[in-house]
Amino acid sequence: MSKTFIPRSVKEKVAADARYRCGYCQLQQDVAGIQLHVEHIIPEAAGGNSTIENLWLACPTCNNRKGTQTHAIDPQTEKVVPLFNPRKQQWKQHFAWSADGLEMRGLTPTGRATILALKTNQPFMLRVRRRWVIAGWHPPK
Repeated sequence: MSKTFIPRSVKEKVAADARYRCGYCQLQQDVAGIQLHVEHIIPEAAGGNSTIENLWLACPTCNNRKGTQTHAIDPQTEKVVPLFNPRKQQWKQHFAWSADGLEMRGLTPTGRATILALKTNQPFMLRVRRRWVIAGWHPPK
């Protein structure tokens, strides 16, 4: 939970900038069934502020798993790298969907570390995404 009040107009701008989807797992607001969070890319606990440049939309799962993390270990290189920054980086440069649309794949050290840190491919999410794929809701266009 943010220590700083974030005005509704800022939240609405962030949500529109994010195209109403989680910046990490790409969960779409209209598919989620729950409200997505305006999250701090650099957490307030790590010195981040509540300006638009440091805010993005995240699903509750990604936001909770990210917590105060800003870096994680890339499982391939075993180096500590920054987590993906959805405000400054392009999702498609760091991630791709598996052929069946169920699993996120990391294309870069940052992508792989973010997937691992946020546990985006947990079995529960794969089951849910399978249903979304069948319904034609996933992966997002």
